[in-house]
Amino acid sequence: MQKKQFRKEEALDYHSSGRPGKIEVVPTKEAKTQRDLSLAYSPGVAEPCKEIMHNIEDVYKYTAKGNLVAVITNGTAVLGLGNIGPEAAKPVMEGKGVLFKIFADIDVFDIEINEKDPEKFVQIVKSLEPTFGGINLEDIKAPECFYIEKQLRASLKIPVMHDDQHGTAIISSAALINALELQRKKIDRVKFVVNGAGAAAVACIKLYLALGARAGNFIVFDKDGVIHKNRTDLDEDSLMFAVEKADLTLEKAMKDADVFVGLSVGNTVTQEMIKSMAKKPIVFAMANPDPEITYEMAMEVRDDLIMATGRSDFPNQVNNVLGFPFIFRGALDVRATQINEAMKLAAVRALAELAKTPVPDIVNMAYNEKNISFGPLYIIPKPLDPRLLSTVAPAVAKAAIESQVAQASITNWDTYAIELNKRLGLDNQLIRVLGSKARRDPRRLVFAEADNLKILKVAQILFDEGVAFPILLGNKERIHSIAAINKIEIDGLPIVDPRSDDQKERRKNYAEIFFSKRQRRGFNKYESQKIMRDRNYFGCMMVETGEADAMISGLTKNYPDTIRPAIEIIGTEDDVKKIAGMYLLLTKKGPLFLADTTVNFNPTAEELADITLLVAKEVKHFNLVPRIAMLSYSNFGTSNSPEARLVARATEIVKQKDPDLIVDGEMQASIALNSEILRENYPFSSLVDQEVNTLIFPNLAAGNVAYNLLKEVGGADAIGPILLGMKKPVHVLQLGSSVRSIYNMALVAVIDAQIKCASSTSETLRPSGAWNRSKK
Repeated sequence: MQKKQFRKEEALDYHSSGRPGKIEVVPTKEAKTQRDLSLAYSPGVAEPCKEIMHNIEDVYKYTAKGNLVAVITNGTAVLGLGNIGPEAAKPVMEGKGVLFKIFADIDVFDIEINEKDPEKFVQIVKSLEPTFGGINLEDIKAPECFYIEKQLRASLKIPVMHDDQHGTAIISSAALINALELQRKKIDRVKFVVNGAGAAAVACIKLYLALGARAGNFIVFDKDGVIHKNRTDLDEDSLMFAVEKADLTLEKAMKDADVFVGLSVGNTVTQEMIKSMAKKPIVFAMANPDPEITYEMAMEVRDDLIMATGRSDFPNQVNNVLGFPFIFRGALDVRATQINEAMKLAAVRALAELAKTPVPDIVNMAYNEKNISFGPLYIIPKPLDPRLLSTVAPAVAKAAIESQVAQASITNWDTYAIELNKRLGLDNQLIRVLGSKARRDPRRLVFAEADNLKILKVAQILFDEGVAFPILLGNKERIHSIAAINKIEIDGLPIVDPRSDDQKERRKNYAEIFFSKRQRRGFNKYESQKIMRDRNYFGCMMVETGEADAMISGLTKNYPDTIRPAIEIIGTEDDVKKIAGMYLLLTKKGPLFLADTTVNFNPTAEELADITLLVAKEVKHFNLVPRIAMLSYSNFGTSNSPEARLVARATEIVKQKDPDLIVDGEMQASIALNSEILRENYPFSSLVDQEVNTLIFPNLAAGNVAYNLLKEVGGADAIGPILLGMKKPVHVLQLGSSVRSIYNMALVAVIDAQIKCASSTSETLRPSGAWNRSKK
């Protein structure tokens, strides 16, 4: 599958839909009653003001300063766009704020300053110190960025970091340590060639020197050629690694070099240059979006090479998100006055060590690998590794304390690591993992309601992101019309109209198969032929015959009308007596699985136990350990009603069938989700000190009402209903689902197909005659 870049319309819609932009301010205290408002503002707010006036350090106690970072730019060097100005840079700064929040729970105000004069810029930022706990400088052009950061670090008592410089330096340094270890080379002996002499390159060299490299072992090139001592345009930093020879070319320098570091432009290094390098070379081609030499070209000529790039589609991605969120987290938590060399080196070593430890299953799942392990293809952690926060932040905080730039201390590091993990629910992590896993092995996904705007938007996104091969069912003219009016590109996506004449033979074949399944279950031959004009039946037959891998429907039809064809055509798994419906809710506490929410009205104890085991099996497919609460209005026998006894009996059956499963009940939801109350009142429960992530309801009414309340009032994002127990993947949308909900459901369907359908490559999965779009 050819992966395409995001479309202009999609990117613009993302930023403009709903509330414009990507960030908002959310109160952290109750502000509903008059009393709340009087405490939040006048007159109550005067009390913390007076406390801070008497002791300025109390600003960290009574305000958000300690968790607030400013992302500041003047828009003079934005991504690959150059000097576009402060207003045009704002979307990027908001995006940086989003990364701070989702990876490290750090709040951000983005500040775009209309000032190019470095001294005036410094004065403006200095005046903001009372507001923020840290300053992240972003997208400021060289050489002004060096001066600005230096001046601010010298004058401010809060941490300041220019991520464009130090982020790449920190991540690549971690990669360098591990690459040198694997290649059995010493850092003080290897010869470096650096192509690029901008802010990031200079920071890389300085950090490599701090790790033990020798200045005399560097040959550096910029756009004007080799940096040599006779040049008159060099600053103090560049003179440090200037060489004597003025006639050195990149080709000559690469001969017998041990390490190449590229921070320049794409396609500047040839295969001949890679061939000429020393034995067991290391190549960091970090230009974006196109590296100095492609991964394939470099590996084609050297089998002893370790390579890293800035791209996610090759091994060893040097990605700044591995650094800045966690470095600032550690710095903020000890109220560091700066981010010094010791803290940066601590981050480097923490990242390098993390890559050598066993990789969690959730990371293997995200990248569709059985066992990622330390080696030439894995020298730095993956961005989706949930251990990054609790590994890098403590290392940085410890370094700040030891280097005496911390104003607060941490006494219990184990508790601190637990607190860090609790800062972030697994909801965002889980969706990223699902997307990565789906993308690694995309499957053919039938949309039975393709004459719908939302479905067409999702189909385009799925194909462009390389997540699935959509197959659209419906009237071709109508589908093309909707797509054209809304500027949705579906060229190359197969459109199948089950009612059309050109599908007559297919309908006939499907009808014969269907009739053989249902001829003694209420269908005659004529009805079997007629019903194949129905898109849900037709789509299910595509899945059943292997012409598709999964189907999604239900956006515009009632649940029973959608589920019936799946049961009649595909049927349940061999050991499943009854199917069930499950919702996945993405809450601030993490993912929460709810069942049964859609299928079984009043299950018996035995049926409820079977539903529980079905759900547990599905939760494990998400690479999560199911921790299950069997819900009732009773707590462990406080009621002797038939309803309560039924749940208690179902719990007993589940434990008998799967003794290793973490499950308990019957219990109220408030007890299940409050570990402190559970521990105090029911210390015998197997759910004590367990974070419950699965709720089993006693009947359909309870489950459906609870799910809808959590979604509508609680603000949880919902994925589902996920149909459990089917032999092949068919999933039913909720009426009126949003584009995001449909997309998430598609991820689940693709992963379900990966599990249930035979493994196959993307090429063999493609329907013939389709998927002819070329990569932009």
